[in-house]
Amino acid sequence: MRHKSFVLMIAVSGSLACGVRDSPPGRAPAETRAHAVNSPGTAATLRYAGEYRFATPGRRYEFPRDHASHPEFQSEWWYYTGQLASGRRAFGYQLTIFRVGLDRTRAASVSAWAPHTVYFAHLAVTDVEGRRYVSAQRVSRPALGLAGADTARYRAWVGDWTSELSADGIAHRVRAATDSFGLDLRLDPLKPPVIHGRDGVSRKAAGEGHASHYVSITRLATRGRLFVAGDTLPVVGESWMDHEFGTSQLGPDQIGWDWFSLQLDDGRELMLYVLRRRDGSIEPLSSGTLVERDGRVRHLERGEFSIETLAHWASRQSGGRYPARWRIRIPALELELAVEPRLADQELRTPAPIALAYWEGAVQLRGTAQGRRVGGFGYVELTGYAGPLPGF
Repeated sequence: MRHKSFVLMIAVSGSLACGVRDSPPGRAPAETRAHAVNSPGTAATLRYAGEYRFATPGRRYEFPRDHASHPEFQSEWWYYTGQLASGRRAFGYQLTIFRVGLDRTRAASVSAWAPHTVYFAHLAVTDVEGRRYVSAQRVSRPALGLAGADTARYRAWVGDWTSELSADGIAHRVRAATDSFGLDLRLDPLKPPVIHGRDGVSRKAAGEGHASHYVSITRLATRGRLFVAGDTLPVVGESWMDHEFGTSQLGPDQIGWDWFSLQLDDGRELMLYVLRRRDGSIEPLSSGTLVERDGRVRHLERGEFSIETLAHWASRQSGGRYPARWRIRIPALELELAVEPRLADQELRTPAPIALAYWEGAVQLRGTAQGRRVGGFGYVELTGYAGPLPGF
């Protein structure tokens, strides 16, 4: 679940509508620390917010087609995280490419520079043994091919940062680099795509439009190269891929979210998210997904799991105070997990023109499943802890 794009859409709309600021070509900004899946139910009803379509129940998903872009929805993102190793050195990484629609009617404008869409990307690497976290951001517009996302085949890019399907339509390729760190990876899916939520939609709040179409590939074998601290390292590991698209997703009383993507060493994966309200309560439509070893999917309602915060970490840079260790319980599955960050400071702080601070980092886990020991790794995203988010 990646709600960030909705928040950033508001920030971009306000600050960049009159002229998007592109990163200089070839130079990154300054760094900071074919198978179909059917949804049960009737065919989707077309509902629109202005020129953009709402995510509604009954969508028929078809892959690899649905890995490509969906410009009829206002916000969309392709998100990769993973745990990599080079010998005894361990790393985490994140690469996300966002597409945000500002005004769909301008897409047919005679001017290539009409600000109808903004693309931006976040890149981060966690060096576990080196106790170092680095991140960077790029922002651009689709004019003259500076950024874009193909609608016929999956390829998204901001400058030379790219994510795409290989020619065989199966493997994924992600490439992004700054002057001092980066990655070039091939990812081969070990499981088919997963559709989160019910009837093809992931609900975020009550009411029309507060939903998204949310797809994950929860385990991909990963190999390639990592560039960090002056070294070029061969790496292997496993990754998680999210692709989400929708319009006007969050409710007005929601201030942030805690999101977990966990890969258990018993061959299962777990996605959970809780949306936090202004009054301190949790949105009842928060939910999750358990993916079995054979790829079967189990939807989890809010009442079926609990997430207990056991510790906190405070950022000296942003002033944010984040949860830093958790206990997750799913009684019906006899599953209990202790989750903790592999590095305390994995706060991604982005520079202008889209200035935000949120925690997104590699975690490790251990616990029990039906009385047996289980471990694993994953990623956690925490937003709204470093002050109000734009638009909320």
